[in-house]
Amino acid sequence: MNYKVRSIRADEWPAMKALRLLALKDPVAHLAFLETYEESVARPDSFWQERAARSAEGQLAAQQFVAEDPDGEWVGTLTVLVEEAGEKDWAGFPIEQLQGHVVGVFVRADHRGIGLTEVLFDAGVEWAWARGAERVRLIVHADNGRAQAFYRRAGFLPTGRTVPLEKSPEDLELEFVLERSDG
Repeated sequence: MNYKVRSIRADEWPAMKALRLLALKDPVAHLAFLETYEESVARPDSFWQERAARSAEGQLAAQQFVAEDPDGEWVGTLTVLVEEAGEKDWAGFPIEQLQGHVVGVFVRADHRGIGLTEVLFDAGVEWAWARGAERVRLIVHADNGRAQAFYRRAGFLPTGRTVPLEKSPEDLELEFVLERSDG
């Protein structure tokens, strides 16, 4: 595989924005992301600049990884947020231990099935472990079977915790966790 996976730089916000907007046009975007294309395309450049700066190379609270093809085109992304013990997560649940939280997973359809998602996950999980995370978690829509199957193959297991979505409380998100094993 001739792809490069690396952390983004803050000045790469235009490429980050373009890939995110492409992700929000994916047929399963309504299951995978908590924002819509229409909401995101209307955001000012300052939003994208701040978002890139918060998750760029060298940041400690979040890191966005990008997969580049041999021509340098961005074809995939994944972000890991650090969640501190004693705080509450985005859904209001208490965080009991230092953990990484994987969000924003996307690989362009024409680059799927070649192991790129695995490489992105490896980079994100290793980054979380290096920051002392005791586990890495993610939230996935109950109807997103393709993503759930991948997460299970990557070693993530469902915890049984469900999160109703604010926009549509009958829709549920499921928590999956990868526990750190130092053995």
